[in-house]
Amino acid sequence: MELDPMFALAGKTALVTGASRGIGAATAQLLAQHGAHVIVSSRKQAACEETAAAIRANGGQATAIAAHIGEVAAIESLFAQIAAGGHMLDILVNNAATNPYFGPMIDMELAAFDKTVEVNIRGYFYASVLAARAMRGRGGAIVNVASVNGRRAAPGQGVYSMTKASILSMTEGFAKELSPNKIRVNAVLPGLTDTKFAGALTQNPDILKPLLRAIPLGRVAQPEEIAPMILFLCSPAASYITGASFAVDGGFLA
Repeated sequence: MELDPMFALAGKTALVTGASRGIGAATAQLLAQHGAHVIVSSRKQAACEETAAAIRANGGQATAIAAHIGEVAAIESLFAQIAAGGHMLDILVNNAATNPYFGPMIDMELAAFDKTVEVNIRGYFYASVLAARAMRGRGGAIVNVASVNGRRAAPGQGVYSMTKASILSMTEGFAKELSPNKIRVNAVLPGLTDTKFAGALTQNPDILKPLLRAIPLGRVAQPEEIAPMILFLCSPAASYITGASFAVDGGFLA
C-alpha cells in the first residue's frame, strides 16, 4: 500500500517513551507503519523488545532501548544509546507517565508526589531538552501526551491532573523557544482510554458508569484511536501547527 506523502515518515527516527503497551505501543506501531524507525522505550527491556518485535514482524523498523523516564541518568543513557546506534532523532513522543496514588491530595505522601512529578514533568522536560538538542539544525517534532485531566482536574487524581496541566504549559513554552530551530511542539489530550494504566477506572463499574455519562460518545477509547492524532502531529501534514493541544476524548471537554 502506497502511503500518503503528507503522512509519510520514511527516513525518520522516532523515539516513543512508555511504548511497551497502551497508547505508546499503538503509537509506535503506527509510526512504524508510516515508515519511521521507532525507538521503543519503557522501563523493562523485555517489554520493549516485545513491542519492537511486533513492529518488525509487520515489516517495520524498530529498536528497543529500556529507560526509566523518572531518572535523569537513564534519560541521558537513552539518548546516548540512540546516538551511538547511528540514529539522528527526528521525532519524540513523550508518553511515559505514572499515577501512583488515587485519593485526596491532602492525604498524598510526598514520596508519591515526588515520583509523579519526576516522571510526568521532569521526565517530559528533560527528554524534550535532549531531543531538541539532537534535532537542532535539522528540525523535528515533539508530541507530548497529556490528558483531559490537564484541563479539568479529576477527583482522586489531583496531583496527576496538575502534572498534566504543566505539560500543556511546557508544550507552549517549548513551541515558542524551538520554532527558530524548526522544531514543532504539540500536545495530545486523551480522554478515558482502555489501557492497563487506566484500569483502576475502567475496571470498576461504580467509577466507570458516571465517567461514561460525562462522555458524549458514551464509551471508552481504544489506544488505536489516540495514536492517529499523534501520527498527524509528527507528520508533514501538521507542518504549520505548533504550540497547540488537541483533545481526543469523545467530547468530554466539549
